[in-house]
Amino acid sequence: MNDVEEFRTEVRAWLRANLTGEFAALRGRGGPGREHEAFAERLAWERHMAAAGWTCVGWPKEYGGRGATLEQQVAFHEEYAIAEAPARVNHIGEQLLGPTLIAFGTPEQRERFLPPIVAVEELWCQGYSEPDAGSDLAGVRTRAELVGDAWVVTGQKTWTSLAHESDWCFVLARTEPGSARHRGLSYLLVPLDQPGVEVRPITQLTGTSEFNEVFFDGARTAASHIVGAPGEGWKVAMATLGFERGVSTLGQQVGFRRELEAIVDLAKRNGAARDPLIRDRIARAWTGLEIIRCNALRMLEGVAAGAPGPEASIGKIFWATWHRELGELAMDVCGADGMLAAGEPYDLTDWQRLFLFSRADTLYAGTNEIQRTIIAERVLGLPKEARP
Repeated sequence: MNDVEEFRTEVRAWLRANLTGEFAALRGRGGPGREHEAFAERLAWERHMAAAGWTCVGWPKEYGGRGATLEQQVAFHEEYAIAEAPARVNHIGEQLLGPTLIAFGTPEQRERFLPPIVAVEELWCQGYSEPDAGSDLAGVRTRAELVGDAWVVTGQKTWTSLAHESDWCFVLARTEPGSARHRGLSYLLVPLDQPGVEVRPITQLTGTSEFNEVFFDGARTAASHIVGAPGEGWKVAMATLGFERGVSTLGQQVGFRRELEAIVDLAKRNGAARDPLIRDRIARAWTGLEIIRCNALRMLEGVAAGAPGPEASIGKIFWATWHRELGELAMDVCGADGMLAAGEPYDLTDWQRLFLFSRADTLYAGTNEIQRTIIAERVLGLPKEARP
């Protein structure tokens, strides 16, 4: 048995032994569109994982991780999904900010911020998008000024996942007056529990509020809480986005496969599978899922080199579009029943929630349009799009 299979066996055994008792009811809880489910209990579960050394498994051991190889990290995320363990509450800290600090942070920043992420004692959110600068990240207007020993932040962020549950936010802000586009941006670590910060949940189509608006009105953070040099925020922010499309996507695909299999079972039970068009769409969905896995494995070559390159945009477009179409397929398999809520006042079925939430897949983490531009310019070498 090789190291990867031994590691996989260890992960599987630990999950089997620990997703029991008070944690047994958490299986399958908290997925897309259901982030509100049992949040406190899922937080307790993740702290239980931390106590056993099962958070941040891919981080180097000197920063509190297990130093797992890329193949072992893939095995971990796949086994976690196969076990139907609950959706993680510390994903942004563990998968996005932590690797960014390991790559770009100072020793003092790593010492201050990495241990609470490993222990799941501080939760993070991502302050990138703004009302007039969503996918056009270089157009951010939130500004920060260094006043004495603190950065003073003013502006608005939107679509900020789990900000209402977070302790800190890494914020892309303009720190050089008069700068434009990619220049003059800085990457700041800002505490949310302070005067000058207001978080307003945004009600989504699913009736839940994963996303938020975050308003900064003179919010402060220490001068030392800047990652990279002033004006280098774009480089750091792009690295964070690269880490976002890392090994955890393989676990995501286990969930996708489970959704597809459940749709096939439903089509067989309710007779929808007799429709040749439905059968054809199911076959194409199965083929698409295999392509998603191939894309992800190819992208992981970039992860092994340090961070995914622009080729990661190919995978993002494909899985996002595939998952949105899977939601549409689910509703067509449900037929007329899919138009009825499961209960009052707005109790959705799993298929309705999949359909509604997956509409956002082609928007968050970079819209399909932006990803196509990245592919055209950085992969195919086509002339750059005209910009004002």
